[in-house]
Amino acid sequence: MADIQEIEVKIRDQIGTGGSRAIRRDGNTPAILYGTGIDPINITVETKVLVKHFQTGRFLSTLYDLNLDGKKTRVIPKDVQLHPVKDTPLHVDFLLLSKEAKVVVEVPVSFINDDICPGIKKGGVLNVVRYNVELSCPADAIPENIIVDLSEADTGDSIHISAVTLPEDVTSTITDRDFTIATIAAPAGITEEADETEEVEDSDAQETSDDEDSQE
Repeated sequence: MADIQEIEVKIRDQIGTGGSRAIRRDGNTPAILYGTGIDPINITVETKVLVKHFQTGRFLSTLYDLNLDGKKTRVIPKDVQLHPVKDTPLHVDFLLLSKEAKVVVEVPVSFINDDICPGIKKGGVLNVVRYNVELSCPADAIPENIIVDLSEADTGDSIHISAVTLPEDVTSTITDRDFTIATIAAPAGITEEADETEEVEDSDAQETSDDEDSQE
């Protein structure tokens, strides 16, 4: 797991629509910190800092230490309200985490050994079905990604979640099926040749059938 990044936050007294607008005008974003055993705390985050983290694409699956008056609190972002036009954060919900907590997060899929993949060497194409996989994992052990090894994948193969080795105590949230993460599609030329062969075989079979009918 990557090092935990720190975000400085401050207590906010301004609440409601008017208060939130004033906070944003000052270059900050309103947020809330909540969790088991604590009353919700209204806070602010410097907007340019928040946007930098949000634009990584992994904001909602990354742990952070919120620094509030020198006290660090381990959290995970649970919800982000976005501007309808600018697509920038307007409000963030942070969930307080305990070491024993489990969280559900989307983790990106990374592929390795594509340079020695038999199917790709034959001209096949990697078709990614899922770029992210939703996992249940300990709050202090969220994997940065899950690794799919392509070293033995051939054309026509489908790579399922069962082929992926997940870290200890990490499981997929989809448990009712062995879902597909990626496939190795055959080259277009091979597919076309196979289709043509099938058409010829069907034509030959039809001609044979017609000849037999004529003889009768």
